[in-house]
Amino acid sequence: MTSLHSNTAEDPGVYRTLLESTRAIPWRIDWASMQFTYIGPQIEALLGWKQASWRSVNDWAERIHEEDRQKTVDFCVAQSQQGIDHEADYRALSADGDDVWIRDVVHVVRREDGSVEALVGFMFDITARKQAEDKILQLQRELEVLSYRDSLTGVANRRMFDTLYPVEWAKARVTGEPLSLVVIDIDYFKQYNDHYGHVQGDECLRRVAQALDTGASRARDLCARFGGEEFILLLPATDEHAARNVAERCRKLLAQKELPHARSGVGRMVTVSIGIGTVVPGAHDDAYVFLDRVDRRLYQAKSAGRDRVCETEA
Repeated sequence: MTSLHSNTAEDPGVYRTLLESTRAIPWRIDWASMQFTYIGPQIEALLGWKQASWRSVNDWAERIHEEDRQKTVDFCVAQSQQGIDHEADYRALSADGDDVWIRDVVHVVRREDGSVEALVGFMFDITARKQAEDKILQLQRELEVLSYRDSLTGVANRRMFDTLYPVEWAKARVTGEPLSLVVIDIDYFKQYNDHYGHVQGDECLRRVAQALDTGASRARDLCARFGGEEFILLLPATDEHAARNVAERCRKLLAQKELPHARSGVGRMVTVSIGIGTVVPGAHDDAYVFLDRVDRRLYQAKSAGRDRVCETEA
């Protein structure tokens, strides 16, 4: 293989020594033959492939991870044909089968008539940088999940409901499918806290949330803490009968937990009051007017004695 500067008047050995003493891996490809005329020996330490095995662009392409190969090759060829210097990040395959993140920085060498003579460039190992970037992205995703999660109960929070509710409303309007809301409030929760203390009150909220989240079990169903001791279930593609079944299932799951409530006005266990509403949204319906209507049914259930479900307005 020849040096990148073999045609210069200076001693090419000086340039080779400089190039081969860096961690970046220099290379040169002849455009007409698509053959490597040079690649630095550092390539062996990085990827394990022998320096002499890098003969053509096919060797380069075949050593790109299959998920990155086509888009990387297509991009580099298109940029090179247009004479545009460019950079490409991709996963290279080592001789041992490991993935190594590479950044290829490519310069297009042109003749006096403008035609492409060669490509020269440097490969950089950016694996550590990519791992750091991936860790940051993972942390960002975890933070985003946490921002939509109620920290006490583990179910979705009000922000998540406020984000998804308009989406499901719009989807129901387009598809003509029914959309149901179930609003739930723990009966006599202030009295529970006063009697058992706030630490036990927090545990009660967690146990109730667990029952409700289990009751709303389909993938698109959402159980969210709406505030304080109030929860809400968002049930897409759910009619009145199915919504009622979900509500009753939640009450049954809560009853099975047998959470004592010595200061309840309706029994000796923790109970809930529930308001239910179902709508097929029309063009003139308002999502938050409907939400307010369901919320009023909850308070109607409370006014009627609690520990019950209200589906209609008085």
